[in-house]
Amino acid sequence: MLLLNLSGSKRRLVLSTLLICAVILELAYCQKEAEEQRTTPGRKPKPSKPKLGKSTNKSPRAVTTKPKVKATPAAPPQTFLTQVLNRGKFKKVGESISVQTGDTLELRCRGSPVQWSVPSYLEEDDDGRLRIVQHERYGVLTLVNTTGADTGEYTCYPMYCEDTDCRKEYNKAVKVFVFFPDPQELFVPSSDYYKVIQLRTNWPTVLPCQVTSPEAKVTLHREFPPVEVAVDGTEISFNVKKGFTIHRPRPYHAGALYCVASLGNLRQSSTKYMLIYVNYPMAPPAPVIQASSSSVAVGENLRVSCSVMGEQDVVVEFNWEYPGQQIGRPLYTQESVSPVGGGAARQQSQSILLVDEARDVDQGTYTCTAQNLQGAKSVSTTVKVVPKAKPKKL
Repeated sequence: MLLLNLSGSKRRLVLSTLLICAVILELAYCQKEAEEQRTTPGRKPKPSKPKLGKSTNKSPRAVTTKPKVKATPAAPPQTFLTQVLNRGKFKKVGESISVQTGDTLELRCRGSPVQWSVPSYLEEDDDGRLRIVQHERYGVLTLVNTTGADTGEYTCYPMYCEDTDCRKEYNKAVKVFVFFPDPQELFVPSSDYYKVIQLRTNWPTVLPCQVTSPEAKVTLHREFPPVEVAVDGTEISFNVKKGFTIHRPRPYHAGALYCVASLGNLRQSSTKYMLIYVNYPMAPPAPVIQASSSSVAVGENLRVSCSVMGEQDVVVEFNWEYPGQQIGRPLYTQESVSPVGGGAARQQSQSILLVDEARDVDQGTYTCTAQNLQGAKSVSTTVKVVPKAKPKKL
């Protein structure tokens, strides 16, 4: 039993000796590391002790200096509209709002300065009901004693100023469409009984049947024959803030049309719109000028033609400038329009300038200007007048 105890004591002694040796070696290693860090330039101390059993002979990492980021200037505050309600409450407006007739409309627009745009009815005559005030950081629009006629779009434009020169920032404009529901007037009042509107082949046509209430149901009707016009959303569409839009006008859209609005037990008709179809050209004319001869003898006749190829039923107007104009020589022209064969419906419009018995004053530049609804273009040619040849002697 005693021998076993001695063996245990020896075993503990050996383990203690080994532990002390390990501690001494570790301290020596740490001291060596500290000396190397002090003597090696540019080497940074490691944040933690190396783990036992792993190699620590790693080369130091390259230090990358991050570039300083310049502070970007703060963006100007975004422009927005708020509606001033009763008791000093504010409400940010959306695309449209409704204000009961008789109530006061008050809008605030952040910006210094700002400029306002209102429906044309108010721009012409507001009866002193409209007031616009610019404060230090915002502008205020106030409209009192409101009626259904005030329905329309109200726009705030922030202004960009350099010294005393200011201009509107159209890309930052904020808009709101304001309805003023009137129990007696479903349509925005108009002084016109008839309105003439051109149906352009290359441009959508709007019939501005504007209602005072967004709740009104609006339909489109033809006067002769009396029938409701189909609104499919593609060929013809309706927007409560704009009215009816004919997206691709055609000849059969022409005629007298009007709108009918209904809300509850109230049903009313709008102004009548007389639609006139006009075939607009796709582009300005491209005239071609040609003289019967670039050189003409005194006493001979001269013809200068100007021709335009274009779409059928498109009117082309011709204007001439010629040398004899300076002395009051009268203008003689012949104009004609003739169809051109082929798949597409096209025509040739032509104007011919006639100069009888040419004289010296007829020498010079002849200019033809052709014009249609899309624009005008001029072309020129030069004619020389030479002496009349003398008859040869026999």
